[in-house]
Amino acid sequence: MNRHGLVLLVAAAVVLVLAGHARAQSTGNIAGLVTDTTGAILPGVTVEATSPALIERTRSGTTDAQGRYLIEALPAGTYRVTFTIAGFRTVAREGIQLSTGFTATVNAELAVGSVEETVTVTGASPLVDVQNVRTQNVLQREVLDTLPTNKSMHGFAALTVGLTSFAIFGKYDVGGNKTDNYGFLTMHGTDAQDGHMLYNGMSFNHMQGTGGGFNKQFFINQMDVQEVAIEGDGMSAEADTGGVQLNVVPKTGGNSFAGAANFDFTNGNLQAGNLSDELKARGLTTVTQLKKIYDYGGGVGGPLKQNKLWFYT
Repeated sequence: MNRHGLVLLVAAAVVLVLAGHARAQSTGNIAGLVTDTTGAILPGVTVEATSPALIERTRSGTTDAQGRYLIEALPAGTYRVTFTIAGFRTVAREGIQLSTGFTATVNAELAVGSVEETVTVTGASPLVDVQNVRTQNVLQREVLDTLPTNKSMHGFAALTVGLTSFAIFGKYDVGGNKTDNYGFLTMHGTDAQDGHMLYNGMSFNHMQGTGGGFNKQFFINQMDVQEVAIEGDGMSAEADTGGVQLNVVPKTGGNSFAGAANFDFTNGNLQAGNLSDELKARGLTTVTQLKKIYDYGGGVGGPLKQNKLWFYT
């Protein structure tokens, strides 16, 4: 193998390693306990999690000797969980909403009967993670689009209790005049230099001068963001410091083509004036006027091969 080929092979290996590490950072889990109608535990139950968010469509696990199961590393999305074992009716739980870093507890009670009989349970998705001790806030795409923030790191801080942001060039955004900004985040007195900005689990901190960096140099394209997970306490062993961990989870393709676009624009003609007669009498003749602010972007994704290979750009 020539030198060029070796470089490409090493680069590909690095990408695969980084992707594997990121996968553990930007996924959720489904766990629970399976019993019969008398409360006795049921080992050996096949548990299947199905979702459009899974490229393979279905991922499965089996209950252990204590009747417990855990299906790990599931991308954010809506899931259907099915419980199957010979001699008992099949039970299905629908509408399980899973977000980044969240472990949804989904228990099941199976009644004796034919496996051809299926009992479908539709109810509220678990809201409390009883499996982890981390403190986190997950801002999903609907929240990011609905709430009037500038969708920056400092905007995320405004939506998270206890989180404080510091911007190098001023953090207060007025009508979009700041957009994103260099800076850092702290929570409950944590050291800013312990913070991490992550994209799908991979750090994009500013690496100069502070041995790992506490602020960022790169701005995130919001057309590529599915949700933002902000962790403040009780992180897993994957976090090498105790500072705030802000993880941007990107969008992915799917088995059907879909896209989104956004265009925002404003200028001085749309700006209200506050130059009153009283101010004019005191000698103020002009006030600052906006020239223009605009933001536009788009994204599209879909399958290159159904259930095998997706793209998003």
